[in-house]
Amino acid sequence: MCLVTLAIDQNRRFPLVIAANRDEFFKRPTARLAWWTPESGGPAILSGRDLEAGGTWMGLTAEGRLALVTNVRDPQRTEAGAPSRGRIVPEWLSARDRTDRFWMRSALSGYNGFNLIAFDFRRGECFWATNNGEHPLRLERGVHGLSNAGLDTPWPKVKALKSRVAEALDSVESVDAMAMQLFDALADRSEAPDEALPETGVPLDWERRLSAAFIRTPDMAYGTRCSTLVITEKVNRHLVTHVLERTFSAAGGMALLRRSTLKNWPPRYTADEQSYKPSETEAVSESELQAPSIAELQAAAKKPRVRSLLKPEPSKRRRRAGAPATTY
Repeated sequence: MCLVTLAIDQNRRFPLVIAANRDEFFKRPTARLAWWTPESGGPAILSGRDLEAGGTWMGLTAEGRLALVTNVRDPQRTEAGAPSRGRIVPEWLSARDRTDRFWMRSALSGYNGFNLIAFDFRRGECFWATNNGEHPLRLERGVHGLSNAGLDTPWPKVKALKSRVAEALDSVESVDAMAMQLFDALADRSEAPDEALPETGVPLDWERRLSAAFIRTPDMAYGTRCSTLVITEKVNRHLVTHVLERTFSAAGGMALLRRSTLKNWPPRYTADEQSYKPSETEAVSESELQAPSIAELQAAAKKPRVRSLLKPEPSKRRRRAGAPATTY
C-alpha cells in the first residue's frame, strides 16, 4: 500500500472509511480481492494477495482485525535481501498477541522501513507503528493520512486525499455515492509542483511521478495496481461493511471491480474483551440490506452520539472518573 486515508468515528452514518492505493511493478503476480487462508494457518483473510511473497498490503478477518502496511521510501537504508513487508499484515491478522508484544517482534525482524496500521476492533484499539525507532501511536477518532513517510506527513497527495474523504463524509448519503467520490479521488493523476515535492532520495522525475495519487510510469512497468475502499455503514441498529477493490492492468482499459459485503462487522468491543464469534459475521448481498429512510436518518441525527468503534484511552477514562492520569 502506498497511499491511504482513514476516517475513524467521524460520521454517524459511516463510522469507518478507508481509501487506499497500492503501487507496484506490474510484473509482480497478484491475486484479486477474495477470502484466503495463509499457509501458516490462522483465520481466513479478506484481501488481495501478493503471489510472489505470499503476503498482502491490506486485509481483514471475520474475528475483527484489520491491518495495512506501507513502505517507507528511503533508498539509502533499503536492503535487497530483507523479508517482504507484506508478511506483516497476515502475521498481525492471525496473531493473538496484544499490539505491544506483536510490535516488538515485528520491529526486530529485519524488514526494510515500513508503516503499519493495525486495528483490533474486539478490543476497540487501533495503532500506527513504524520501525524507524518511534514508539507505536494509539489512534483516536479523526481523519488520518499515510503514504511512504510517517503518519500524517503533509505530502501533497496525502493532504488532497484526506480533504476528499472529509468532503465525502460531509456530503454523501449512500455507500455507492461514497464509493464513487473516493474512487475518483484515488484516480487523480495530478502531479505536485516541484516546490511542494518531498525529498526522499529518489531522482526529481521520480518524485514528480510518485506525487500523484494514481501512478503510471511512461514504460508502463510500474504504477497503481489497485484501489481499495472499506466503508462501514450503520444500517438501522447494525454495522455493515463494504469492501470494494478496483484493479488495473499496465495497458489501461476498463478497471475490474470486486465487492464483498459483511454484516455485523466490525464487532463491537466489550469491556471484558471476550472473543468475538466469527459466525456472527456473514457475507450478504445488496438486496438483503434495508437502507434507513430519510425520517430514520433525521431522527438518528437528534440522538446522542452513538458508541464509537474505538475505546477511549485508559488515561482518558480515569480523568473522566476523577482519578489521576497515568501513562498508557
